Amino acid sequence: MTPTREQCAARDAADPLHALRAEFDLPAGVLYLDGNSLGALPRRTPGHLAKVVEGEWGAGLIRSWNDAGWFHQPGRLGDRLGAHLLGAAPGQVVVCDSTSVNLFKVLGAALRLRPGRPALLVERHAFPTDLYIADGLSGLHPGTRPVLLDSAARLDAALDSEAAVVLLSHVDYRTGELLDMAAVTERIHAAGALAVWDLCHTAGALPIHLDAAGVDFAVGCGYKYLNGGPGAPAFLYAAARHQADARQPLTGWFGHARQFDFEPGYRPAEGVTRFLTGTPPVLGLAALEAALEVWELADPAAVRLKSLELTDLFLELTADLDVEPVTPREPARRGSQVALRHPDGHAVVQALIARGVIGDFRAPDLMRFGFTPLYLSRADVHDAATALREVLASGEWRAERFARRGDVT
Repeated sequence: MTPTREQCAARDAADPLHALRAEFDLPAGVLYLDGNSLGALPRRTPGHLAKVVEGEWGAGLIRSWNDAGWFHQPGRLGDRLGAHLLGAAPGQVVVCDSTSVNLFKVLGAALRLRPGRPALLVERHAFPTDLYIADGLSGLHPGTRPVLLDSAARLDAALDSEAAVVLLSHVDYRTGELLDMAAVTERIHAAGALAVWDLCHTAGALPIHLDAAGVDFAVGCGYKYLNGGPGAPAFLYAAARHQADARQPLTGWFGHARQFDFEPGYRPAEGVTRFLTGTPPVLGLAALEAALEVWELADPAAVRLKSLELTDLFLELTADLDVEPVTPREPARRGSQVALRHPDGHAVVQALIARGVIGDFRAPDLMRFGFTPLYLSRADVHDAATALREVLASGEWRAERFARRGDVT
């Protein structure tokens, strides 16, 4: 029997994560199902930023590079992130730059670790930045060519002796399909290639075990499920076994072995620090640090259990609507979003937003709804599904104002 709203609310009251909703500042009257694009604002972030701006920057000035530990922020936050959410031992994760820049760095390093192998394998339907960066790198590495995979399911056919590096998304940003990281990485290694994973849609959505899965390199962003704020610094992972031999292409001064010797020649630092490039964005790192404080109050396993319950609930409540679910029903193959196909999906999403139910749309016809267990409740999911039912039944989405598209859709 389909759960009632009252039953959902009762289940929320017993939820071990329910108290964390108070850690976030969301507008009244809004049901926010777009945390897979931009996470909500943690309540402690403004105060923490004010402390850094007024105390560390305003009063400490340049002394804060030492006194406030700015210099070591990338590695310090990387270790916290790695320990709690990524399954990475210390010294393998740094928080820096953007996802695109970090992807350029790790792909460049990985290609150099597999000389004589010309193929860089990338999913045809990956998030576009992955395709663009792979294409750009191929132009800088003579002989290297990108090989587009129709799907991860067809990976084995392309894993031959020419495969150097495979770049895969842990979760498909369009459909929410989750890949088995450990099993796929094992297949990649069996072919002699290296595995690079894009974690943008899984970091903070489910437990990740990079070390246990034998991953070579990974990247991810800080502004989706991690709630680090718009344009938050990204992160990268470089397995310890590769660090001594890895040479990344953006050899800036923060990755130098002794940067304050101001040598004219480049010498890479020891360990994962060699993947740093320029001066860290201190304020962006501070905002992400405040968000990580909230994350450290949550058990990642409990987050995953609730995520699956929320997505199950939404799929159940929308099963009889005139939409096509494209997100896998099997829990082991599902991330923390639900994608529904509708020929007029953009207009339907805009009509929902007008009601205060914020999801998003991906061309040509996918309505995406992200489920963020730290601040989304079962009652919220019930209300969102009810709103979708009403929008479709009323036909209000056909209004001309919902057909107009902004710069961000």
